[in-house]
Amino acid sequence: MSKTWLITGSSRGFGRQFVEAALSRGDKVAATARDTAALADLVTAYEDAVLPIALDVTDRGAVFAAVERAHAHFGRLDVVVNNAGYALFGMVEELSEEQIRDQFETNFFGTLWVTQAALPFLRAQGSGHIVQISSFGGVAPWPNMGGYHASKWALEGLTDTLAQEVAGSGIKVTLVEPNNFATDAAGPSGAHAQPLPAYDGVRAAVVAAFSGAPAGDPAAAGPALLKVVDAENPPLRVFFGSASLPVVSQVYAERLKTWNDWAEVSALAQGAQT
Repeated sequence: MSKTWLITGSSRGFGRQFVEAALSRGDKVAATARDTAALADLVTAYEDAVLPIALDVTDRGAVFAAVERAHAHFGRLDVVVNNAGYALFGMVEELSEEQIRDQFETNFFGTLWVTQAALPFLRAQGSGHIVQISSFGGVAPWPNMGGYHASKWALEGLTDTLAQEVAGSGIKVTLVEPNNFATDAAGPSGAHAQPLPAYDGVRAAVVAAFSGAPAGDPAAAGPALLKVVDAENPPLRVFFGSASLPVVSQVYAERLKTWNDWAEVSALAQGAQT
């Protein structure tokens, strides 16, 4: 059975790949972007199967109107993909107030608004799948992206809670956590703080750690997402890319060891049992 999608941030990167994957198999897509001109070729190719909607996800009112329009146009929403977002590069000390607030407005609040707008329609249907595009950095952060990682960790906590809240309503929830892919996230799509010389050494170490690591192919992400949304029991979390699992396995092992090593202090903080 074909599905009806709402995908934010559809003009390029993962969003574009998700739209193309869905349309190419006969699904319908409400595709949002700040500039819908980038979607003109898809309208030409797929005609009524795609509905382009101009949207800035930081505008809550516009988000609710866009979701309502998509639902009214197609009659239902089966998959809602919160893909709109961007990367902010900079050490924690380097981030300006405007930069970190803008990061959260898009990556966290924008996703929250779309989720809130879609939930009443999905709940009324008794079905639907909300897909949040998070990041490998949403579970295992590294230096020079603290603001970005903070927005994704907030998204992870929100979404994990959401999954528990809607578990009995027929709504499925998934966090997609990509590792490094060959997109323009570090270029035109990214934002960069003013660097402080004190962190030049840390910056160089991060570059060295990632240099030579193979980047994922964005074109492969579309078919991978189809596997997720077609699954009878989709995962709450799934990595996109093969580099994440070995790193996160080590990170979680170290966290568990630390918690166990400090269990005596944890018990001390509990106080007397009553």
